[in-house]
Amino acid sequence: MRRLLAALLLCLTVGAGATPLPAAGSIEVLFTPWDDAEGAIVRALGEAKKSIHVQAYLLSSRSIAKALEDAHARGVAVEVLADSEMVAKGDKSLVPRLVAGGIPVWLETRYAIAHNKVLLIDALGAHGVVITGSYNFTWSAQARNAENLLILRDNPALVRRYLENWRRHREDAERMNGAQ
Repeated sequence: MRRLLAALLLCLTVGAGATPLPAAGSIEVLFTPWDDAEGAIVRALGEAKKSIHVQAYLLSSRSIAKALEDAHARGVAVEVLADSEMVAKGDKSLVPRLVAGGIPVWLETRYAIAHNKVLLIDALGAHGVVITGSYNFTWSAQARNAENLLILRDNPALVRRYLENWRRHREDAERMNGAQ
């Protein structure tokens, strides 16, 4: 009987990602180059109180890197997952600068491309924020590309799902510079 219940629980857990989440909170929608998506990201990072979790394919925006550094300096726990290849070959990547500033970074090496573009702000709080979309954290995403960005606030179930995914990716990633 215990095995049957454990198997049933496993099946329900594995399929949990397909379960619709309740609609809650607010949604801010931005489209570049017309809307100031970079400014909205910087403002949201400036409001972080406890934590910021980043998943970045490419991070070369000086404004966003500075906002992460400023949050870290304020005592906000900042952690970054980055695509290994883009850090290695991207001469404009600011990820090494974040590491030099004491921000923990893990490199995703398991996938052909770690193409996520996600910021989680205060993910364990009641008023967590998910920022996601096609928007890369680059100057070009704001000034030259046609990109989209969603800022989703006050939906704890959604933020938890994104945080679970972030943690799953970190488990498979390698700490930058080999540190654990």
